[in-house]
Amino acid sequence: MSGLARQTPAALAAWHAVAAQKNAAALRELIADDATFHSPVVHTPQRGKALTVKYLAAALKVLGNGTFRYVGEWTGTDSAVIEFNTVVDGVSVDGIDMIAWNADGRIVDFKVMIRPLKAIQIVMQKMGDELAKAEG
Repeated sequence: MSGLARQTPAALAAWHAVAAQKNAAALRELIADDATFHSPVVHTPQRGKALTVKYLAAALKVLGNGTFRYVGEWTGTDSAVIEFNTVVDGVSVDGIDMIAWNADGRIVDFKVMIRPLKAIQIVMQKMGDELAKAEG
């Protein structure tokens, strides 16, 4: 290791703030109009700002409880992979967020991967419930 501190890219720092505060207004500001969200359970990518915000807002509610922690981070020039842990209804959830942003610092691609199978099942159920409430 070189010992040099690595600066967090502005877009990633903004995401961390949104996730910590569960701030829907800031989330809408951070997501690009042409963003795509990739769900761990929905086969088809969700394209566009409205759908990306909808899924991420629901995920912040479902996963972003008092147990949610980011535990690892790997960054590039315009992308990052962030590892997280949380507990949902007594089930331990391990996952990663794969995030890419544009030159304006807005998120253009957000992919979530979750393990193990039991975690995927509970998150799928809770996300379905949360998305149905948002439609309501």
